[in-house]
Formats: sequence, structure tokens, C-alpha cells
Amino acid sequence: MFLENTVNPKEQFGWIEVICGSMFSGKTEELIRRLKRAQFAKQKVEIFKPMIDTRYHEEMVISHDANEIRSTPVPAATNIRLLADGCDVVGIDEAQFFDDEIVTVCNDLANKGIRVVVAGLDMDFKGNPFGPMPALMATAEYVTKVHAVCTRTGNLANYSFRKNNNENLVLLGEVEEYEPLSRAAYYKAMLREKVNTIKVTSEEIISPKKI
Repeated sequence: MFLENTVNPKEQFGWIEVICGSMFSGKTEELIRRLKRAQFAKQKVEIFKPMIDTRYHEEMVISHDANEIRSTPVPAATNIRLLADGCDVVGIDEAQFFDDEIVTVCNDLANKGIRVVVAGLDMDFKGNPFGPMPALMATAEYVTKVHAVCTRTGNLANYSFRKNNNENLVLLGEVEEYEPLSRAAYYKAMLREKVNTIKVTSEEIISPKKI
């Protein structure tokens, strides 16, 4: 359960909250919820996202459920430091697409008294830790891991399985390209892919005479 930090006027430091999980787990939905609550409280809020994320809108951060909040697209993490001056709360979506500088930026903002809320994929489609997310999770005061529902088993899903053969680490997509899978379903899917890619060469074929 997530609880916001108690505000102590004697301590002028902020903190970092990380919301992580697989595709379709509600990361952006939770990010928007927290930021809109801060806006309702008349706090100065700025939201940033990587410029490459243009799936729904160039400027809006939009969840799969069509909830949205206005954001500022930036080409690199260092731009956030310059644009977040004077904020009470800073939100960052799709943090896995930023360079490693995002970790330093988030810590610098928190050290200035800013509440930093970050959302991103914790693993890539191969099941490996994604970009700067592990370091962000390690330095954050709060980490919330959300889950999708596995499309094959109905269990909790924490893997993002890519349904095509594109090997690029960054591939923006939705249900056409990805599906959330549980550990068991993901393992079986990856094993099936390995079996399908095995190529039997002529040297590996045993002739009838050798049997």
C-alpha cells in the first residue's frame, strides 16, 4: 500500500516514488491519479515524457483507459532539470526510455524538496531490467509494482511478451505488438519461440545408414 510522505516543515527534502510493472498493468493510470490529486490540492505540478513516445498524443500522457494529463515531451533527461524549477511535484512517464541521467535528475529534484513520481516498465520484452529503472527503484523512497492480468492464464502478469520478431529494444506498441503474461505463460512462450527458431542443418541430419 502506498502512503504519501508526511510533510515535515523542518526537512526541506522531497522524495521519489516509482510505479513499475508490465505493459497494461495500469502504471500510467496510477501516475495520472497521483498527479491529479496534487493538482487538486493547488500544488504546482509538471509532467514530462520522452519525446519518442507519440502513441496517443504528442503532448498528453494518456493511459490505456483514456485518462489523460498534459505533459511536456523532452528529448533527454537533463531537460527535465531545467523545466522543473519551482515545482512542488514532478511526474515522469515511460522513464525506461530515458538515458541514465534520469536517475541523477530525479535525485537532484528530490534533494531540492520536490516530490518526484516516476512510472515505467521494469523489464523489457526479453525479461531483463529495463534501462535506468533498476537504479530508480533502488534510490526511491517508495516503489509500487502493479500487475496486469495474463491473457493466457488469468493469473497476475508481470512480463511484457512481444508478439512479433522485431528485436529492437525500443518498439512502441499496444495490444497488436504486446501481451501481458504470467511467469509460467511467459516461460512457455519464450521456450516455444526458441524451438521455432532452431534450424536443423544438413550435417545434423542423421542418415538412415547410420541408424
